[in-house]
Amino acid sequence: MESESEMVAFPLLLTPIETNYRVCTIPYRFPSDNPKKATPTELQWIDVFLNSIPSFKKRAETDSTVPDAPLRAEKFAQRYGDILEDFKKDPESHGGPPDGVLLCRLRELILRELGFVDIFKKVKDEENAKAISLFKNVVQLNDAIEDEAKRLENLVKGIFAGNIFDLGSAELAEVFSRDGMSFSASCQNLTPRPWVIDDLDTFKVKWNKKTWKKVVIFVDNSGADIILGIFPFARELLRCGAQVVLAANDMPSINDVTYTELIEIIAKLKDENGQLMGVDTSNLLVANSGNDLPVIDLSRVSQVLAYLASDADLVILEGMGRGIETNLYAQFKCDSLKIGMVKHPEVAQFLGGRLYDCVFKYNEAVS
Repeated sequence: MESESEMVAFPLLLTPIETNYRVCTIPYRFPSDNPKKATPTELQWIDVFLNSIPSFKKRAETDSTVPDAPLRAEKFAQRYGDILEDFKKDPESHGGPPDGVLLCRLRELILRELGFVDIFKKVKDEENAKAISLFKNVVQLNDAIEDEAKRLENLVKGIFAGNIFDLGSAELAEVFSRDGMSFSASCQNLTPRPWVIDDLDTFKVKWNKKTWKKVVIFVDNSGADIILGIFPFARELLRCGAQVVLAANDMPSINDVTYTELIEIIAKLKDENGQLMGVDTSNLLVANSGNDLPVIDLSRVSQVLAYLASDADLVILEGMGRGIETNLYAQFKCDSLKIGMVKHPEVAQFLGGRLYDCVFKYNEAVS
């Protein structure tokens, strides 16, 4: 993790940040709530994190890079479970009251303290290899669509289909370990439009004008998400003449792709001419966001990302953690898009949608 002094606010957030920016989308409590008593929403979300412990423990037990992994995994489950139970009794314990960022941070801290740096490494590598083998086919299918609006919609659906590969969701982790995931089947089985938040038609109009010169994309998961969802979309932006900055995590968290992994993936996707299926990549940049969680607080990003993003005219936050559970209502000085699939019943309930519904929230620059 970058040192505190090196982290700065994302330059395109609407200022003053103190009054305009709230990280977490779902308020777990309000100022009028009793600070000593857990709220119904806090209890609900503490249970979400409690229910995820078995799948994290299972991954940790099989981490061959850690000596005594099963013993340490048991310690993780015990420690994290105890902290969550403490929050139920006293929301102000452990640096609370809890929110989505704090609950994620504590989980990561305990794993790292016990020596678990990247418990999803094996599954990430397997899924990346699988997705890389499918990349050419996915791009060819997109390129074959001559109608630009239809091609864009297909690329967007590819992002949603890829975004299903999320092992932070207890339900999906269970499905994944049992059945695996098929990208093409996921594309066909998406919730039909209109989605719970659906600004795609407005976005299409702006897309056709080709006004964006520089696009920053905060990326999410490894595997199909980044390789079959984001890369074909980013390639299309490059083809339209935009510069694209992909912002990825500094450190591993769940099955999210890291900055170093992203550089390796790009090297494997490029052909002998350094192109992405015939598209020049000199305008494709990769930035370390400075983040180490599956959610992101945009008041704290790396200086490198802040520098690269300062003149962007479109910011995209992809995935449930960065674009729905955090930052859904974040306002920017430039155009913004929050895109992801709803993979927690609690999020679906908050949004008034269905589980596995899609969010496509596009806002023009706030002047």
